[in-house]
Amino acid sequence: MALNIAKEVRAMEKCTVRELRKQYADVFGEATNASNKNWLIKRIAWRMQSNVEGDISKRARNRALEIANDADLRMSPPPDAPKPKAQPQRTVTSKVSIEHDDRLPPPGSQLKRTYKGQLYICTVREDGFEYEGEFFKSLTAVAKAITGQHCSGYAFFKLGKAAS
Repeated sequence: MALNIAKEVRAMEKCTVRELRKQYADVFGEATNASNKNWLIKRIAWRMQSNVEGDISKRARNRALEIANDADLRMSPPPDAPKPKAQPQRTVTSKVSIEHDDRLPPPGSQLKRTYKGQLYICTVREDGFEYEGEFFKSLTAVAKAITGQHCSGYAFFKLGKAAS
């Protein structure tokens, strides 16, 4: 059976992606999720040609596997590769000022919230928040630990603008 690949390709170019997927399934015996029309056409044409003219010989396939197994993979750069120059270490020291949020009560205060019938208490600290003996950097992290989902900590504890 003579196969005219050019004619088959021209016919496939007129097909929709859905039709090409069906043709792919017919030729390969399995479905595909591919939606790239050019790729589908190339794969189908290759498989059709392979089915008619035959695949590579078993000897050629074994030789290719042999070459692939013998390939030396480099795991590190060659020893004579130029090493990057070390940058001089510089330390810049600056004072970081953390602005106090007006919505929060002063450190040492306790935030209380009843959620799903249970009372939750969170203590405001100078450097974050404490809930059930665990430290949290943000009130949102506390709210997430309580609810199991992301929500604004200010809104959860009904503080300031976020609560409205």
